[in-house]
Amino acid sequence: MHTINIEKKFSSFKAHWHPHQIAIVDSMQVLLAKLKDEFVWHAHEEEDELFFVQKGTLEMHFRDKIEVVSEGEIIVVPKGVEHCPKTQNGEEVHVLLFEKLSTKHTGNVSSKKTVVDYPKI
Repeated sequence: MHTINIEKKFSSFKAHWHPHQIAIVDSMQVLLAKLKDEFVWHAHEEEDELFFVQKGTLEMHFRDKIEVVSEGEIIVVPKGVEHCPKTQNGEEVHVLLFEKLSTKHTGNVSSKKTVVDYPKI
């Protein structure tokens, strides 16, 4: 057991849309990611996904609406719901993700941004 300094962990990588694992809690993982611009439309058929915005403003696009998630706020995307995270005006957004270990990065979609293995930092 040890403490984890989230700011130091964020400073240890630069890649956008490439989550890094910082902890495992039972069958869940805690990930950090830097986001910039637009991701890909996707869904996770069997898993919910929690986003905590640590820095910046995240737009979570759904097919019928857009939710704006500000610093210090969370949003939970329910399993099966198609979504596309985006940032505003080229801003880099830092998020903490909490999801099952079985969650695939881009769900049922394969793209250039799809990551299969998350580095452990």
